Amino acid sequence: MENIIDIKNLKKKYDDKFELGKIDISIPKGVIVGLIGENGAGKTTLIKSMLNIIKIDSGEIKIFGKDYKKEEKEIKEDIGVVLDNMFFPELLNAKDINNAMKDVYKNWDSELYFSYLKEFDLPEGKPLKSMSKGMRKKLEIVAAISHKPKLLILDEPTSGLDPVVRSEVLEIFQKFIEDEEHSILLSTHITSDLEHIADEIIFIDKGKKVLQKSRDEIIDNYGILKCDIDYFSNIDKKDIIAYKKTKYAYEILVNDKEQASKKYHNCVIDKITLEDLMVLVIKGEKIC
Repeated sequence: MENIIDIKNLKKKYDDKFELGKIDISIPKGVIVGLIGENGAGKTTLIKSMLNIIKIDSGEIKIFGKDYKKEEKEIKEDIGVVLDNMFFPELLNAKDINNAMKDVYKNWDSELYFSYLKEFDLPEGKPLKSMSKGMRKKLEIVAAISHKPKLLILDEPTSGLDPVVRSEVLEIFQKFIEDEEHSILLSTHITSDLEHIADEIIFIDKGKKVLQKSRDEIIDNYGILKCDIDYFSNIDKKDIIAYKKTKYAYEILVNDKEQASKKYHNCVIDKITLEDLMVLVIKGEKIC
């Protein structure tokens, strides 16, 4: 499968001692990839590095098979971006944004833009300052896809939105990749959204890539093995990715719940969510 993003040995270090990398990531065409990790893990640094907003220390970034620096202008024409702190001036309305954006992107499609406004009940003449947060976010997303990009890069696009608006936004994303020619990189803390729409998950912690796997592989194969305190010593250390001790039991992250259920048939093994995975990897203990 053709990759739309290829990152090799990316490294970025800040003066405050935070360091991203070295990161290797490949993202195929036609998928939604969820980027997860706690605040400060490096997700936004990774995204800004890909967009050449910040300068990396070393590594290679290719988007659409092109060097992200040498062919930046051409690459950005095919990328739609919504960042967490992105906003249009509050005095503008949707018509004003159309007039501005058609001067920015050569492929800007005003007819498509206004059809999206109608589809998502966004007013054309209402100033942004009078819109709700949900309406503004939908407008940002509509603006990001109306120049017909091949790739969407989104940083917390559903943060702070109510469940109804979040559902509408996720529908936009699913329609965007229906033809399997488009891709989305979606960074979010709302992991339940990714469980509904993501094809792959990239998990970053403390500037390092912890895993990159398909959503189905994580949900179907990983599990939480629960055993009482006395039984914990019987668990093979090789089977423990991370664990957490509670008052009466241990919760253990395993990556093959079927095998674990056969091996430890006296233990309970629960299904896992992406949130469970994050909490256990970040906050759990590791076997040295």
